[in-house]
Amino acid sequence: MSFGTDDLQRLAVAEEVEIETQAPDGPVHRTITWVLVEGGDVFLRSVRGDRGRWFREATANPAIAVHVGGRRLAATAIPATDPDSIERIDAALAGKYTGIEGYDAMLEPAVRSANFRVEPT
Repeated sequence: MSFGTDDLQRLAVAEEVEIETQAPDGPVHRTITWVLVEGGDVFLRSVRGDRGRWFREATANPAIAVHVGGRRLAATAIPATDPDSIERIDAALAGKYTGIEGYDAMLEPAVRSANFRVEPT
């Protein structure tokens, strides 16, 4: 399942979004992060790798939401650690964020496998 055309466009042009996560039996948190749209799929990568709070919370409880353009998009975080997904994410990062502070950190070996594909619920 994919996001609608309008939501995909919002995600594609947004430099940053807020991701809403919640650990099981914990409070809801929002974190600002980059978002990538590649081939109709939406991806998130944690700049802190698997140490990032939002990444750990989404791993434990994949029911998340992405806030973009005044909308809250309920979603599911699906691990995207296969080589094809990693390459797609790297390419999408290069196309969208090259030259922006933080870009190089997103390509560190410990970070490259800290990815989710995001599907609407």
